[in-house]
Amino acid sequence: MRRGWWFAFAVFASLLVVILFVWSRRGSDARQISVGVVLPLTGDGAKYGAAARKAIELAFSAVNSAGGVNGTPLRAIYEDSQGKPQQGVSALQKLIAFDRVPAVIGDLFSSVTLAMAPVAESNRVVVLSPTSSAPAITNAGDYIFRNCASDEFEGAAMAEAATSRLGIKRVAILYVNNDYGVGIVTVFRKKFLERGGTIVAEEAFLQGASDFRAQLTRLRSVPSDAIYIVGYKELGQALKQATELGLKRQFLSTVMFEDLEILRVAGPAADGVVYSARAYDPQNTDPRTQAFVSGFRARYGETPDIFAAFAYDSANVMARAMETGGPTSEGIKKALYSIKDFQGVCGPVTFDENGDVSQPAFLKTVRNGAFTWFERK
Repeated sequence: MRRGWWFAFAVFASLLVVILFVWSRRGSDARQISVGVVLPLTGDGAKYGAAARKAIELAFSAVNSAGGVNGTPLRAIYEDSQGKPQQGVSALQKLIAFDRVPAVIGDLFSSVTLAMAPVAESNRVVVLSPTSSAPAITNAGDYIFRNCASDEFEGAAMAEAATSRLGIKRVAILYVNNDYGVGIVTVFRKKFLERGGTIVAEEAFLQGASDFRAQLTRLRSVPSDAIYIVGYKELGQALKQATELGLKRQFLSTVMFEDLEILRVAGPAADGVVYSARAYDPQNTDPRTQAFVSGFRARYGETPDIFAAFAYDSANVMARAMETGGPTSEGIKKALYSIKDFQGVCGPVTFDENGDVSQPAFLKTVRNGAFTWFERK
């Protein structure tokens, strides 16, 4: 009988410990407000995730030093998506069920954000992506926001620049075969054709690929004025191999091209590439930008890239929404929709009825191994 009593007591005590532990891990309580963060911390996108994590830490540190959100400090709970949709879904499910966060910053990749969206919607948890730009995200749900413009804007801007400013009539396309690549190429193709241009060839590659010789050889055999290349850090190797194959064309690209690793791998082959870019410029004399850049350099010893910049803005926008609407998902969602002209380092932030922001696209190029403005803002 006594053994049965002790067994029942042990079970009760164990359950009590679990309940208290879960309660202590709740997304918000009197001691702190937890925000989920889903980033590619390992895998092909790890360098992007590392930059974003540093920026979020910098932003939350500044918020907490200034008193937190209405007197309560912020805490980021990081989960690794590995840049893969299913891993992103698993990470989000853990943050919702175990950590009970009201909102999540992430992911950086459109394919992961799109996979997470239905889970966030069904659980009524806010997702704010710093850099997911696929057009499909516009209709991903009422709780889904992004802090960068849709590829509808960037693809259209490059199509306009190619035809009117660069005099390009025939374009071949080399793109990463995922939601991001397909999305922006679809927009560019449509707008370029509408402006009287011709798409002479299209070749796709898998994310993380390193050998593009087969695709480049086929593109070399087709007369074109330019090649529109869409991808991530793979583009450095693609440009290098294009030079080795004697493929001489005007190369066009996207905001993702502004990556120092691309310059390192491509070397002189990157010179002359023209790409669409966002407003962020680490040399901008705007006090907000300089405070961000100097703070990032002081803390990490490096200059923040575009991923860090968008993540920094996202963290600050999230803090503002919590300050205005409170630390609940409904309050955060309502506050995000009401934000108007929040001044970030990537430009002003105003969310429309779809959770999208509108930001202009500019042109940049590579000269003497350095990124520079093709046209001044």
